Amino acid sequence: MPDLDTGHLFLTTLAPIKPGAPVDDLQTSHVQLARIALAKLPTAHQSPATNDTKYNSPFARNQRNHLARMFVLEDVVYNGRNTQNPILARIEGNDQTKPQPVDRLNAPYLVFCADIDAITQDGDPLPTNLTAEAQQDVRKSYARKLWDTMEEELTEIYSNCYGFETVKTADQFADYLDRCHVETTMPFHDYYLELPKFHNLPFKTLLYGVLAPLVVGLLALVLWLIGVSDVPLLGWSTLATWIIAIALGLLLAYGAIRFALWNGEKPLPPGKYDDLPSVLKALYVQQKMSDLYVDNQGASDQDLYDAFGKFIEEHKPYDRKSMTQTPGVISSESPKNVTP
Repeated sequence: MPDLDTGHLFLTTLAPIKPGAPVDDLQTSHVQLARIALAKLPTAHQSPATNDTKYNSPFARNQRNHLARMFVLEDVVYNGRNTQNPILARIEGNDQTKPQPVDRLNAPYLVFCADIDAITQDGDPLPTNLTAEAQQDVRKSYARKLWDTMEEELTEIYSNCYGFETVKTADQFADYLDRCHVETTMPFHDYYLELPKFHNLPFKTLLYGVLAPLVVGLLALVLWLIGVSDVPLLGWSTLATWIIAIALGLLLAYGAIRFALWNGEKPLPPGKYDDLPSVLKALYVQQKMSDLYVDNQGASDQDLYDAFGKFIEEHKPYDRKSMTQTPGVISSESPKNVTP
């Protein structure tokens, strides 16, 4: 389940964009209209220069988005022909002067990627693992939250895409976005305070487990080829021994490969304080704690004690829901960037 890792869902959706232009605006294609709608989306207040701008990213209207990105993918990049050893190509009759097939998209696509808390209700703890059905529930819950918080922007963007004509409600948008879902293959996470116990592959155990019956089988095969009918000391038939041992080795090799794939797909557990409300609270407390340090340089023990008590009472480090930084801003310095 590559979509899920560390208690987060790494969502990727591709929505095909309509060809041509709408009947009421024949001068502008749907691709261009989608790009215009995306260009009109305000960015988050992610730098000091944007901190005081009037509008914030619509994705900052809920507390599930760690990262969101939308863009138009008009076609895929051609990476050049598949290389092949010229001698092998000559033997196989592969004429390397002939062009190879080039992958093309059948339409431009609106790509939407988001890293979100894998929850269905705000405040839920991050999960360690989820079934495919539960992941779908998370995707749909997130889509409904998006619709509730940015319906106007989503309608302007997705109205240029196939199949969006019938979307009028949050549930319909959730179904639509789920049909556009594609599996993510490379999630990225960087919140760990302490590294988790990784799912290391017991390579030596697997290797020895596979090699042992294969070696026995090969030795039995050699004995059988030189005319020895029974395995020395054991008395087993060399013919039966090498057949069974080789078959067992191949079976174990297949099992080892399946185990390696399964082990690699297991999601890592969520880190401590990994959900977005905790991250926002940590950013807020970090900034206020820095102010506390600066303001109390040279203070007496009693004054420092009193100041810290006032800090705890005012900023409530134990409460993620109040006195915390709002989403989409870089600083808690302004009161408008703080949730009281």
